[in-house]
Amino acid sequence: MKESGRKQGALSPCAACKLLRRRCAEDCVFAPYFPPDEPHKFASVHKVFGASNVNKMLQELPEHQRRDAVSSMVYEANARVRDPVYGCVGAISSLQQQIHSLQTQLAAAQAEVVHMRMRQFSSSSNTGGAMDMAVDQANMGESLWSC
Repeated sequence: MKESGRKQGALSPCAACKLLRRRCAEDCVFAPYFPPDEPHKFASVHKVFGASNVNKMLQELPEHQRRDAVSSMVYEANARVRDPVYGCVGAISSLQQQIHSLQTQLAAAQAEVVHMRMRQFSSSSNTGGAMDMAVDQANMGESLWSC
């Protein structure tokens, strides 16, 4: 039976120790977060941050925060590999621009709905529904901005 992972005998070094070509110790700070079957994770983190910096960051954090820190470092490193100048900030900026564009489109669509309803109500007011139009317009304003 093949043993897997470091807890059952440490058959293979973690991805960090493998890339750094060193012996993976029992108390290796990288082992829980950079498994041997995911070498790309540590490779990108190492390329952007450097192994010694990652080691220092992990050792300064309490254990319960390390997994989130590694996840953030991997995300940032991958973003930096894709866009060396802006990294995550470039992705965030792009998403903010998309949000702004979509909000503008939504406002235009809502204005068009209001315009169409006003035309519908003005044509129905010719049949004697002036009071209904006033009530519907008040309700319409509330429903449009409740998104």
